[in-house]
Formats: sequence, C-alpha cells, structure tokens
Amino acid sequence: MKPLIFALCVVFAFGGLRAQTPAWQPSPGHTQIPIWPGAVPDAQPAAGTEVTATAKNLVAGRPWDYVENVSRPTMTVYSPTGRNTSTAVVVFPGGGYQILAIDLEGTEVCDWLTSKGITLEDAQRTMGLVRLHAAEWHIDPHKIGVLGFSAGGHLVADISTHFAQRLYPAVDAADKESCRPNFAVALYPGHLWIDDKKFALNPDIRVTSETPPTFIVQAEDDPVDSVNHSLVYYVALKKGGVPVEMHLYAQGGHAFGLRRTELPITGWPQLVETWLGTIGMISE
Repeated sequence: MKPLIFALCVVFAFGGLRAQTPAWQPSPGHTQIPIWPGAVPDAQPAAGTEVTATAKNLVAGRPWDYVENVSRPTMTVYSPTGRNTSTAVVVFPGGGYQILAIDLEGTEVCDWLTSKGITLEDAQRTMGLVRLHAAEWHIDPHKIGVLGFSAGGHLVADISTHFAQRLYPAVDAADKESCRPNFAVALYPGHLWIDDKKFALNPDIRVTSETPPTFIVQAEDDPVDSVNHSLVYYVALKKGGVPVEMHLYAQGGHAFGLRRTELPITGWPQLVETWLGTIGMISE
C-alpha cells in the first residue's frame, strides 16, 4: 500500500481507467516512510508496475484516484496545520484488498483530520512505528487510533482484535511497542459477516474486553458490503463489553468517503469528532 496505508489496505475498483500515472507520491511537505526497512514479510507478487489511476465513475460529482500493484508499503505523515491535540490516526483506505482509494478514502481524510489537530499514518508494524516516533511527531502514545473504509474497515477490526502478538519476527525497536489502537473508526466495513444463512461474525475477528472503543458508520442500502457486516461486529462489541457507537443510515451506498452530498450520512465526520471528545481523545 502506500500513504496512510498498510501493507494490506486497498479500495473498490469501479469501472475502468481514465488515465494512468507512475507510482503515487504525496504532495509536497508530507513525509513518506517505508513501513519495512528490508524485505516485506509474506509479500505477494504484484501483477505489474505500481501505477496511480483515475476511475471513470464519479463520487459526489468528482473523480477519484486509486493505486494498484503496490509492492513497497509506505506510510505518509500528515501533521496538524493548526493546534495539535497530540492525537494520531492511522488511516486505511478501502479497495477490496485489490487497490487503494488514495484520495477519496485517504488524503482527503487526512486533510480533514489534520485541520482538527490530528496526525495520520498506517497495522501492527505501523502502529509500532507511530508509537516509536511519538515524541518526534508530537503525539500522545496513548491517543493513537485507526480509521478505515470498506476493506480498510475490516483491517480496523483486525488490528483491534490482533494486537497481543506480532504476526512476524521483530525487525527493530518499533516492534517492541504496543500495536493496540486506543480507538477505532470503521466505515462500511467488509469481510466481517461470513455466512449468508446465519448471523455470524468472521471467526478470525475475536472481540475481547481489550478491543478499543469503536465507532461504526453504515448505510442500509450499501450494494457492495451488506449492512450485516457492521451489525454483526456491533453485536460482538456489545457482548464483549466494548464501548461502541454505531450510526446506521437508510441511504448512502458505498464508498462515499468524506465528500459531501445531500444525504445525512455525509455528516459522519462531525459525529466522529464529537465521539472522540466523549472518549477523551480530543478536547470537546
């Protein structure tokens, strides 16, 4: 993956390509850091050269870009433009674990968060890196959360329930840091409801009382990932005694990101800001 992303994050591919450009690079002023200093553990061969492409379909009347064939995962640091709340968010764009919706569910989200005094980055290794650099980046190691869309929402649930033990051999000091998020935000997550015949959570997602406070946003008319993905995770969090807030809207579809439309669901960023205040992550 690339910016604000982890080695597995990716997004929905709608339609074909309108244009292609070389590997994605952040805009000037943002630091891009390799997640792995050497070989990437369990790396899968890429189908071709990494490229940035523009999808044909529009979201809120505007085009959106995605990155595919990522073989060298990186994270990009977006620092606050004004006051610094010392809170950090690792953002996981969606893409069905095939591509990365780099602007729609990545850089645009970073711009929103940094305007609120929040710094951004990206799963187990990335969380450790963020905590390792906490002092340098002026963030509180006890206020580092994750936010993800679609497949990235699944990764949010994954890192929220798989932090006790690293899934790879330690590389350096970053891997000695905790990779547990302090809070989690999942938007239209996928891969959580696995049985069309019964209401059951993906058994790989093992919710415990240590799972961080979670915020969920979902549209009932989502044509890609059924509302049951969010519902089954919400129920598991409630049963596990985990503080959870869920907002379920009648309309909104899928992959709406941060772009405003006439639908009430696009007011979700303000709800997240309020929630972060109620759980003590930022000042209300």
